[in-house]
Amino acid sequence: MATTTSKCIILAIIFVAITPQLLIHAQQKVPCFFPFGDSLFDSGNNNNLLTLLKANYPPYGIDFIYGSTGRFTNGKHIPDILGQLLGYVVNVPPNTIGEGTNTVLRGVNYASGGAGILDETSLQLGQQIPMNQQLKNHQVNIGRIATILGNQTAANHLLRQCLYTVDMGNSDYVNNYYALPLTLTRILYSPESFAEKLIHEYSQQLTTLYNLQARKVAVFGLQPLGCIPRELFLYPPKGTACVDFINDAVRLFNTKLISLVRHLNTNLPGANFTYINTYGILSGNFAATLGIKVPNASCCEVNKITGLCVQDGAVCSNRDEYTYFDDYHLTQIVANYTTSRAYIAQTQSDATPVDIQTLIRA
Repeated sequence: MATTTSKCIILAIIFVAITPQLLIHAQQKVPCFFPFGDSLFDSGNNNNLLTLLKANYPPYGIDFIYGSTGRFTNGKHIPDILGQLLGYVVNVPPNTIGEGTNTVLRGVNYASGGAGILDETSLQLGQQIPMNQQLKNHQVNIGRIATILGNQTAANHLLRQCLYTVDMGNSDYVNNYYALPLTLTRILYSPESFAEKLIHEYSQQLTTLYNLQARKVAVFGLQPLGCIPRELFLYPPKGTACVDFINDAVRLFNTKLISLVRHLNTNLPGANFTYINTYGILSGNFAATLGIKVPNASCCEVNKITGLCVQDGAVCSNRDEYTYFDDYHLTQIVANYTTSRAYIAQTQSDATPVDIQTLIRA
């Protein structure tokens, strides 16, 4: 009798110990989530790099429960919000924190402020982790996953169920092609040929991600970069709200990116890539829908050299009425709006061919 009772107690203790983890996993709609990208997705990977592109100081994070963590916004960014929609109770950590730990089983965030499709993008501003290095970091973590699960077959099975989001190309235009003073890149390439160069490299990178067992991949298109405060400062428009020639180049890239997504889905067995139309989502009457009153100026006091918030500088109190927190990055309210339409499309053009809610069911 005593032996049976002891066994029951031991089993009860074990059940209580593992139940929270089981509940957390059960609430998630995917077992793992891996964001790749630039400063729009960065959760703190740049914090310890030698770079001007950091956001681990106030007023960044002024509305975030954990304060200034390295997110380039006032509160949550797109991966945080998407993680919540996916059922994540705790945000996936930046890779600099999660690498080498069992956390990689549920996902880590590889994004880095200033990161580009091209390795040379943003180098004038210091260190960053470009897409090619982010893929190498992911490959290291895959080895860790295989070790934890016991073999590569089990790791591959898990990885094929994960959601991957990729947001790349913004920095290639803002911190490379359209950077001032005039760059060699802009001298050598027309907007058409530069977009082709980026898409060629991006194709190889997304194929590499597929070869690393990614099967559910949401690729975010470029936002209307000609409307961000930084470009309006560098290239003051005449009679228009945005810098039209920059937006023309962005649309050119996005059109080619849609074609690339279709090509990958057609030619890679079992691939499920989808394109998120960030440009379209942040066009039209979205500002009126959200009650945005300041669509083209930064909420925080910015450094005119970097376009980032001045440390402990002035910040607007009506942050939900601004599109941009600094000269580049969306406020939490706009990030939430963008993510919600990426997850559940409001129009057919929001996502091609499917929204993220449909993608994760594939």
